[in-house]
Amino acid sequence: MAVFAEDVNLAGYTTLRLGGPARRFVEATTEAELVTAVRRADEAGEPVLVLGGGSNLVVSDAGFPGTVVHVGTRGTEIIPAEGGRVLVRVQAGEEWDPFVARCVEDGLAGVECLAGIPGRVGATPIQNVGAYGQDVSETIVEVRAYDRQTRKVVTLDRDACRFTYRHSVFKGSDRHVVLDVMYALRQAEESQPIAYAELARKLRAAPGDRVALKEARDAVLELRRGKGMVLDPDDPDTRSAGSFFTNPILDAAQLADLERRVAERLGPDVAFPRYPESGGRTKTSAAWLIDRAGFAKGESLGPMRISTKHTLALTNPDGGRTEDLLALARHVRAGVREAFGVELVNEPVFVGVTL
Repeated sequence: MAVFAEDVNLAGYTTLRLGGPARRFVEATTEAELVTAVRRADEAGEPVLVLGGGSNLVVSDAGFPGTVVHVGTRGTEIIPAEGGRVLVRVQAGEEWDPFVARCVEDGLAGVECLAGIPGRVGATPIQNVGAYGQDVSETIVEVRAYDRQTRKVVTLDRDACRFTYRHSVFKGSDRHVVLDVMYALRQAEESQPIAYAELARKLRAAPGDRVALKEARDAVLELRRGKGMVLDPDDPDTRSAGSFFTNPILDAAQLADLERRVAERLGPDVAFPRYPESGGRTKTSAAWLIDRAGFAKGESLGPMRISTKHTLALTNPDGGRTEDLLALARHVRAGVREAFGVELVNEPVFVGVTL
């Protein structure tokens, strides 16, 4: 049976340790409880916030004036398939990193470079979670979800999910509540080809090489820990929402403007990171822009600070408020805009606040 409570402080349910009270809080441990809780709130005309691990969430100091449904469903089903593939259906409430660890232990390749990412499985298709050259859209086959418009459980295949960089049909919309996700993994002792240069250097491999699954996962975890991106109660740098800004994707005119500004500010021989994207666009590095705009690791504004390990993470080391975090984020965004003409976009989901 689902557990109900009132005026539950949401700071205890987010990795930033920020956020005010939820007027009503429901802990759903089965699919039926999850669907029922959302349906009843909808029928009552209440706002609904579906909450997983809280690792990609920035919640208002005022809290949430409706029903928060905390997804605690558990369960994994393995379905053998043809061609060396294994289909794995995972309930939305399963913790992501332990799932990755089990895949590596069981010799299932496809998510090993996504180790150490906090949060739960249900969030992975929403954000099209990715890191170190992998993202979940490469392995997701389908997503089962509760459709709040039709009030039915639906299945969306990969195309229907409309995955793009850190985005999907689910992001920015509250229509669907993810119930479970099916991944197609490869039975193998070696990783998928290493696609990220930093990881390849760490592994002393060339891009495109394969390495042992455990070797790939261990290297990713070490890299993430070095950036404060693996949750650790003893490390204040991990009181964050991970990367606070997405890497900008620029059209030709924006790219030319950035080239001009970099040359004027840093010199004509300075190169900035650039990666080709679809439609003739180019992706660059938000962290590089923040660094070169003059922001330093560990730089503070009030009680909030940029991580001492990585300028892309904004942290809450001293028990600040959400408005303090937003002040720092606006300060960084304005500095990058002034220096390079690029508008940074937040990666975490905002609840009751705007940047």
